[in-house]
Amino acid sequence: MTSATVSHVSLSPAHTFSKPNVASIHLLTGLGVEGDAHMGVTVKHRSRVAADPTQPNLRQVHLIHGELHDELASAGFNLQPGEMGENITTRGIDLLSLPQGTRLRIGPEVMIEVTGLRNPCGQLDHHKQGLTAAVLGRDKEGNLMRKAGVMGIVICGGGIRPGDAIHVVLPPLPHRKLERV
Repeated sequence: MTSATVSHVSLSPAHTFSKPNVASIHLLTGLGVEGDAHMGVTVKHRSRVAADPTQPNLRQVHLIHGELHDELASAGFNLQPGEMGENITTRGIDLLSLPQGTRLRIGPEVMIEVTGLRNPCGQLDHHKQGLTAAVLGRDKEGNLMRKAGVMGIVICGGGIRPGDAIHVVLPPLPHRKLERV
């Protein structure tokens, strides 16, 4: 079995589409990535704020599996970690198959609870034409698949850096499939 690890960490204090890679990030319990524009108890994504600024922030941390970058590269999209706005790029873990409420222990301190799937938006096409369609697909039953990563909340804060191990803690049965958040 391949072990899951953090390959890159990224943050941006401004509402930019891409986030530059950094040597490490610090997560704050109940808030998100310290210094990132999406940190907070209430929602920070601009479209969500416009709809209802009092909703809880279920999108404090954005994770993308690095294998998505590989898949997109084979489709002609050369993307670097952080370029699609993720805070944490992983390797060796199928983030999209995790059930809702899965907890990810990252490094010695951090615990993130997976809240749902990132809903790909038109900003992807503004970044690179056709990218939105490239991160959407259909499963065998014809159901829409969102492949642009998962979102989570910080249960226990601390530092994360590339190379940190990721351990999956599944929630009790019955498992609920991830939905968009």
